[in-house]
Amino acid sequence: MYAFDGRADDLDAALAEVMERAGACPELGLRVVDTGFWSYPEWAHRAVGADHVVVHDLPDASWDGCLAAVAAMGGEQLDARELTWRLHVFPGVAGIPGATGDGAVVAVQMCHSLGDGIRASALAAYLLGRNADLPVAQPRRIRSWALPWHAARAARAHRRLVRDTAAGLVPAQADTRPVLHSNTEPGGDRHLRTVICTPERLRRPTVTVGAMTAISAALAGHLRALGDDPAHLGAEVPMAKTAPRQANNHFGNVAIGLYPDDEPVRRAERIAADLRRRRRRAAHPAMRAEEAASAAVPAPLLRWAVAQFDPDVRSHQVTGNTVVSSVNRGAKDLRFGGSGVLLTAGFPALSPMMGVTHGVHGIGDSVAVSVHAADSAIADIDAYVERLEWELR
Repeated sequence: MYAFDGRADDLDAALAEVMERAGACPELGLRVVDTGFWSYPEWAHRAVGADHVVVHDLPDASWDGCLAAVAAMGGEQLDARELTWRLHVFPGVAGIPGATGDGAVVAVQMCHSLGDGIRASALAAYLLGRNADLPVAQPRRIRSWALPWHAARAARAHRRLVRDTAAGLVPAQADTRPVLHSNTEPGGDRHLRTVICTPERLRRPTVTVGAMTAISAALAGHLRALGDDPAHLGAEVPMAKTAPRQANNHFGNVAIGLYPDDEPVRRAERIAADLRRRRRRAAHPAMRAEEAASAAVPAPLLRWAVAQFDPDVRSHQVTGNTVVSSVNRGAKDLRFGGSGVLLTAGFPALSPMMGVTHGVHGIGDSVAVSVHAADSAIADIDAYVERLEWELR
């Protein structure tokens, strides 16, 4: 989501510019073709058309009303067989943080198959005027007949990982942690909120760590009020891979402790150390060998395996009690209808085991720490955001 300091009075011209840029980008002219049980889905070209854009006339044209409208989009998922992205435009929104008057808000809805946070942000920025190279995957062609060789190679690499871990050369796999209220299956209304900060308020030692330090204290306090013990509170954090990009989604989720009982400086140090440990383990050759073996699995076998997954099964242990997704979206060089960008935000999706998620998204000198939560998991969203604002002060 991007907010601009201006109403985009000539909306037709603004949309024409966006559509012209979209039509010139092959990565934005894709849809998925599901070729059947015996093969993997494939990418196919489709023309950029009117169905890629929706202009909204908000009954409540305030910033909060706009966030509520964006939250409602969670129930209107895209079908990647038809289109993989859609632009939602809110042309006259009052009360945008930092705006000199009414402004425009643009939300880019995108299928995850088209890109991870970094790639999706780059594609959205291209639509909104940035001329920069896009992250494009360079996949290796791995044939199914090579599965035995890749499986054997992955097994050898895993045995090496076990030895390296035992020798202290590689950090051990992160522990799971008990479920808390924040892991309640989403139910009731869903809410979006943003807290706007400057990078200087969060840089301890990085914006991501600073935001997680504040989220830790705010979420722990809120969960204690709901009767939970958050001593082992942790977050699931998407982390970019260090190897060359071979897929549109070039990341892995890692478990990071949030250490809410430590004082802030020590808490930040421990969170930063956890991130370094997860990055070191993710860089082990065993991870790339495992990915190559997975890529060689025949499509029918993979389709069968996916069909066995039951999203309704509950677990008593989880990777994290919330998600924190952090992306730096670059300079404030985006424009819509002649107006410059003020801020950007992102809202990681909820899932059956995750009822509260957080986004940390920066552009220029503005950082939005965002909350996406369901009533069933957080109860009083405004009370929680008040805690978060206090910790981010």
